[in-house]
Amino acid sequence: MTMVSRNLAIDVLRGLTIALMIVVNTPGNHITTYSPFLHADWHGFTLTDWVFPTFLFVMGNAMSFGFAKMESLEERTFLMKIIKRFIIIFLIGYFMFWFPFMKYNTEGDLIAKVFSTTRIFGVLQRIALAYLVASLIIHYAKLNGALLVSLFILISYRFILLAFGDLTLESNAILKLDQWILGEQHMFHGEGIAFDPEGILSTLPAVVNVIAGYGVGIFLIRRGVYYQTIVHLMVMGCVLTFFGLWWDLFFPINKKLWTSSYVIYTVGIDLLVLSILIYIIDLQKIDKWTYPFEVLGKNPLFIYVLSMVGVILLFFFRVGDQKLYHWIYQKGYQPLFGDYFGSLMFALSALAICWGIAYWMDRKKVYIRI
Repeated sequence: MTMVSRNLAIDVLRGLTIALMIVVNTPGNHITTYSPFLHADWHGFTLTDWVFPTFLFVMGNAMSFGFAKMESLEERTFLMKIIKRFIIIFLIGYFMFWFPFMKYNTEGDLIAKVFSTTRIFGVLQRIALAYLVASLIIHYAKLNGALLVSLFILISYRFILLAFGDLTLESNAILKLDQWILGEQHMFHGEGIAFDPEGILSTLPAVVNVIAGYGVGIFLIRRGVYYQTIVHLMVMGCVLTFFGLWWDLFFPINKKLWTSSYVIYTVGIDLLVLSILIYIIDLQKIDKWTYPFEVLGKNPLFIYVLSMVGVILLFFFRVGDQKLYHWIYQKGYQPLFGDYFGSLMFALSALAICWGIAYWMDRKKVYIRI
């Protein structure tokens, strides 16, 4: 039996999710992107829809290896640590939307970005909120209580969505709550209307992804890594995956609404993928291939922010009347590789640049933690 201190398979899974995040966020042309690298239009599921909940799941895994030490601190110190981490991650996410604090108006002139039109919630903000709420639930309810709270969240979330709206883009409860609290100017407009896929209400079930990851981490710590452990994880993964598909018949899998069936389904897939990785890496000792993913997994937050800031700057700077991002793709990648493959190669180039920086940081032993 192999006892778990810090599991390599979890680091690899984290690195894999970061790699996929970068690829799906940086296509040369969104219109000519291979379908697995696009989110489902509404109900449904793609490879891309697996990435974000898996990152939350892996965050919960990582929490399980250091949370006991944090809980040994005085209550005030413990609370200050998790609140500080929440605030820093949330503000990084918010300032990314504001950056570079200037924009072009319809006449092509640079004007200041004002707070009144800046989106408040987003990916990092959801990560921060999910971490905060999950940490508090686990701290005060302990693991068994946290699992019961998770079950309550998933069941009640379904009734909340159906009681205060429907499951359409235009009339869902998530949109209504965000409009009431935030106002349309502070919401995402990429769906054609003011609707935020990382809104306030839909963050609640995302907390369950973190708690599930924490529970799996505790299970690995207590049971150790051996064949029976892997079998248990795979059986549970199969059960949750099939239950998520069954629930989809009544409460559709939907990433943008973050439905309860979506949570169950993605946690099930995460268990299966993690089980396979642990089997290959820890039990079979086939680990020569893991380093590229380890590199990304060692500085996940920094590399993700770096990739997004790079995209923001490429969209901000212009060549004539064309955004630099589009100019590079249309002048370099599209003529050389074609539409769809060129779009993918553009994304892989962005990944390669980010990986190179992550590799340099690892060689220099630079690890940025919050």
